[in-house]
Amino acid sequence: MTTADTNGPFAGGRYHPAVAGFDTTADVYERSRPEYPAEAVATLVAECRIAPGRTVLDLAAGTGKLTRLLVPSGAELVAIEPLAGMRAEFTKRLPGVQLLDGTAEAIPLDDASVDAVLVAQAFHWFDPDAALREIHRILRPGGSIGLVWNVRDESVSWVAGLTELIDEFRGGTPSRRTERWRAGFERSALFSPLRTWSFPYEHRLTPDGLIDRVHSISFIATLPENERAGLDERVRELLASGPNADGAETFALPYRTDVYAADRADVS
Repeated sequence: MTTADTNGPFAGGRYHPAVAGFDTTADVYERSRPEYPAEAVATLVAECRIAPGRTVLDLAAGTGKLTRLLVPSGAELVAIEPLAGMRAEFTKRLPGVQLLDGTAEAIPLDDASVDAVLVAQAFHWFDPDAALREIHRILRPGGSIGLVWNVRDESVSWVAGLTELIDEFRGGTPSRRTERWRAGFERSALFSPLRTWSFPYEHRLTPDGLIDRVHSISFIATLPENERAGLDERVRELLASGPNADGAETFALPYRTDVYAADRADVS
């Protein structure tokens, strides 16, 4: 039995207002966000038993950065994404994958219609109670949920400094770091306890690429132009005194990729 999260980020709307920032910057998101390391994808495939003959939903699929890495599994893939801009970018790269408009709280699929649900970079945007009920509904008995986040490695000083610059503008925007999303699993009887893994990862970027990476953040994308330009200048100063002090063409942005998996529980 779960308790409805009536004060969560989706209270009173289809999705949190800050999500709209992704809709206007989908092309920037696609070119600046990292892929997922092979070890993380292999873990999701193994733990969620993704294979030919099984149906897998990529929920809040964005531009399809995870979806495309699942194609070699041979599973039947379905994607759901609420933002038209993101869906347009997805379709350019994965025209053969069924793509639907929908949200985690109102999934447009039949009961017991998929074997696994994967969520990349997005579960913290969901109302966890409503989303877990919907995911449980559409999963077949024995099905699984898998989550993955690329997380900037803030144990590196300049990366911590970058986060400080970004967070000046965050306000009440949902964040993975609050672990509000995890609390939804902990109070739910619909899934087994989460299993967890972490993998180091690096994304090589140019200085302009890092600016794009910052612009791909929802609440940064919606800033007035003058505020965003001021942030850009501060990011370039941080780079010049840190990872790009030697003026090299590219540098590494370190990440930690966190993977989680849980199994559908049989409840009446």
